[in-house]
Amino acid sequence: MSEADNKGLIGRFLAMPADSVPKTIFVAVSLCLFASMIVSAAAVSLRPVQEANKLRDKQLNVLQVAGVYEPGMNVSEAFAAFEPRVLELESGAFTDQFDAATFDDLAAASDPELGRALSDDPAGIGRQSKFRTVYLLKNESGALDKVILPIHGYGLWSTLYGFIALEANGNDIFGLQFYQHGETPGLGAEVDNPRWKALWNGKKLRDDNGDLQITVAKTQSAAGPDYYVDGLAGATLTTVGVDNLVKFWMGDQGYAPFLAKLQAGEI
Repeated sequence: MSEADNKGLIGRFLAMPADSVPKTIFVAVSLCLFASMIVSAAAVSLRPVQEANKLRDKQLNVLQVAGVYEPGMNVSEAFAAFEPRVLELESGAFTDQFDAATFDDLAAASDPELGRALSDDPAGIGRQSKFRTVYLLKNESGALDKVILPIHGYGLWSTLYGFIALEANGNDIFGLQFYQHGETPGLGAEVDNPRWKALWNGKKLRDDNGDLQITVAKTQSAAGPDYYVDGLAGATLTTVGVDNLVKFWMGDQGYAPFLAKLQAGEI
């Protein structure tokens, strides 16, 4: 028996030159496995922090669209002024079936019992939850001041997720802003521009006949300036996407039944 045979498999491997193919492959695989373990451990350990940051960002956007955020304020404390309620879209009524603090609207859309596939889908979202979490802001006397409604829909490259804030009458828009999207910087991403977001303040959803008239476009509609938001320059498809998603969520498949109850004083 040769000396190489007496060394065994490990011995023969160790005796190989450092730059041999087997040793190179071994080192590369070992480094990959070690790195993947570190990344996995970090992802697991950081998940609570990531979830907390995600929740804070959502709360911050609710505060901002409602016009109550001030730099330096404690976001979680300020958010406590809002009352989250789970809304059944079809009936327009609140439900206590779910915990409003933890209910995941977007995840519910994929649930066969809680969501539904859309045949008429101008917002391009595919499926829609039958329930949505809305946020009520009341004034010091306890009367409703504003209602914050989550909205989302497809633009040019991405789904835009955001909120629209309405006055207590359920028709006057206080503000609109998106907290997540992947639209083109300098074009569709101008949905984040404060000047464009300011255009929404004071606009109306419906006319005196109750017809939905709000329009986002480059040309003003016949309904007049009260129902018109100027589209984004050079971002036609993003503009169309925003117009579609706002009309969808403010329409019969969205919050229209709820807004009707709000205007009738039933909320």
